[in-house]
Amino acid sequence: MRMTMRTTLASVLVALMASAAHADVTLSVLLDTNSETTALFEALSKSYQQKRPDVSFDVESRPGGSEGDNLVKTRLATGEMADIFQYNSGSLFQALKPERTLADLSGLGNAGNVTDIFRKVVTAPDGTLRGIPFGPAMGGGIFYNRKIYADLGLQVPKTWAEFMANNAKIKAAGKVAIAQTYGDTWTSQLFVLADFYNVSTALPDFATKYTANQVKYATTPVALRGFEHIEEVAKAGLFNPDFGAARFGDGMRMVATGQAAHFPMLTFGIGNVSQNNPEALPDLGFFAQPGDDATKNGLTIWMPSALYAPAKSENAAEAKKFLDWAASREACEQMAAAVPSGPYLIKDCSLPKSIPQAVSDMLPYFETAGRTAPALEFLSPIKGPALEQITVEVGSGIRSARDAAALYDQDVQKQAKQLGLPNW
Repeated sequence: MRMTMRTTLASVLVALMASAAHADVTLSVLLDTNSETTALFEALSKSYQQKRPDVSFDVESRPGGSEGDNLVKTRLATGEMADIFQYNSGSLFQALKPERTLADLSGLGNAGNVTDIFRKVVTAPDGTLRGIPFGPAMGGGIFYNRKIYADLGLQVPKTWAEFMANNAKIKAAGKVAIAQTYGDTWTSQLFVLADFYNVSTALPDFATKYTANQVKYATTPVALRGFEHIEEVAKAGLFNPDFGAARFGDGMRMVATGQAAHFPMLTFGIGNVSQNNPEALPDLGFFAQPGDDATKNGLTIWMPSALYAPAKSENAAEAKKFLDWAASREACEQMAAAVPSGPYLIKDCSLPKSIPQAVSDMLPYFETAGRTAPALEFLSPIKGPALEQITVEVGSGIRSARDAAALYDQDVQKQAKQLGLPNW
């Protein structure tokens, strides 16, 4: 009888401990408003809940651009950040002071799955890993409508002059040559940011000198070219009439369905078309932003955003368990199946056999040595917060390219001083 009671008591204790270990928990999550972000997180959370039915997710969205940046910083500073949040890697990650505000993920069992190229852009100054890659690496360039190109007999351009010649033919045919979507101000930056492959090819040490305050946009002709590109296409009257109010989703719809021939954008936009206009995916192509030399044609690439946990959270242990699983090959391939819009940065994570045409257009850049270069924000901690407003002014005819570059140099100086960088 005593043995039976002891056995029963032990069983109860084990059951209670198991129940305590797996008590129901709701993790709050903060994501941006992009449809691809939503699709990726849904794929992750549904798969995770099959393993952990005791965990649920309360998802909230935040705006993009500088408004979203300020919200993230404010919530971290006030202790009101969600248990898990998605945000940029690279320079904007460093601006969060990650060694103080974000949880250290170095000890996670799957931390070793994070590729070296991504690890560099989510490592705090103290050498610790603070983020898990969320989504594919992206190219910054120009989406184009393949039907319009075929109908007008156009070839994918490898120089800026060829691109402008294509635009002239498209405009002459009565079509919108370039969709612009200044209703989402962050989309106005692409002609500057996606030109960095061309900058770094001409000046391989530009990022180092830029961080050391030894070169400027306004006084470096090859760097100034991005601002000049915006001014040139605006003066040529190549935009959609409603470019000042149109939003990101409008731009992706326009280029996919043939309402516009081009849309300068990051390749994560493939996910938007996949969700909203899937029938148009075969007509959506992509090419790198052309430079001045066809023999040096290549792609500026963006690291994906990351999933983070704040350093202080009531559900820190459960949040880390989820992030550990998000770093697994299984989780990565769940995301790749949901949004196959580029290469993923978890080791041995493969894309599905069937991928959109625009992804096929992008992959050769990744597969050929020397045809990709990271965007400047992954090589330097400096990115001025006002760039998107400045580029809107250039595209709207309010400010010249040279004045805009000089103003951006001033904007960058403020941030460099805030970061305490030497020589500023």
